[in-house]
Amino acid sequence: MIKVLVNGALGRMGGEVVKQVCAEKEMELVGVSDIFSKPLTLPDGSTMTTYSDTVAAVKATKPDVMVDFTRPDVVMVTLRKVLPLGVRCVVGTTGFTPHSLEEVDQLAHKHDTAVLVAPNFSLGAVVMIKLAAEAAKYFPNVEIIEKHHDKKLDAPSGTAILTAQKIAEVRGYLRQGHVNEIETLRNVRGGDMQGMRIHSVRLPGYVASQEVIFGGQGETLRICNDPVSRECYMPGVVLGCKRILDKKGLIYGLDKLL
Repeated sequence: MIKVLVNGALGRMGGEVVKQVCAEKEMELVGVSDIFSKPLTLPDGSTMTTYSDTVAAVKATKPDVMVDFTRPDVVMVTLRKVLPLGVRCVVGTTGFTPHSLEEVDQLAHKHDTAVLVAPNFSLGAVVMIKLAAEAAKYFPNVEIIEKHHDKKLDAPSGTAILTAQKIAEVRGYLRQGHVNEIETLRNVRGGDMQGMRIHSVRLPGYVASQEVIFGGQGETLRICNDPVSRECYMPGVVLGCKRILDKKGLIYGLDKLL
């Protein structure tokens, strides 16, 4: 039985993780934590005390894995505190920089534990990124449009960044568009990463969609991932909790465990 603590349990994603863990025969929800400490009602109608202090929650419940869906501005603070306790972490919070990922890897190795940081837990998104990297071999000109709900704090999404990184590994840097292109409205062309443009849409109604558009001579190729609910992330979260138990250090991306 895998003992799981959910950090950020009162949020939208955290709530879905709680329901999924409670439904899994091989997993046990041993605790929940959130900046708001009101009691959490579980699927069976019972209630569980919500810890406001994540470190206290880890020490009290002794989980095998802590699942974190919190905020980009607090996730590193949390990991610096809980990794020395030896707990393994499955993190869906985004906003990591290359420097912070390096720090996470060092902390995990130092304390003989492991951290999965997955910009996206959707299996469809993992396949989308793999297909995009393959397509980039033949269509090097590409732009990415990612669409999220208007409550998301960081832009671009971690999925868009990871997609661009995987494409860049295939095609390298490529300056796209007209060499004398001028933006008469600042940032209208989106962010520039390795020469490709990333565009972020934030509107009510979206969950976390992404479209990768490749342009070739006389044609375009589109690869899309369109989640319709947050339930699509749960198989990936469960997979992460199960497969991280024998890992060490940082695992970046769910594809590393597939």
